Amino acid sequence: MKTIKSLIWNLRIIKETKGQDLIEYALMAGFVAVAAGAIMPNVATSVSTIFSKVGVSLSQAAGQGGS
Repeated sequence: MKTIKSLIWNLRIIKETKGQDLIEYALMAGFVAVAAGAIMPNVATSVSTIFSKVGVSLSQAAGQGGS
């Protein structure tokens, strides 16, 4: 029985995947934003402003972190 458990553990058949989808969606959104900015230069400033606001909001939320 121990060998089956070690085989499963070594092959990483059972993995922890919580949060993986969120990161993939965030990366895809970033890629789409960069591509849109490259294709439509007028939109680039709007996208930059939005990401700056999101970054500031995340920084503020991280600073409060559980207080």
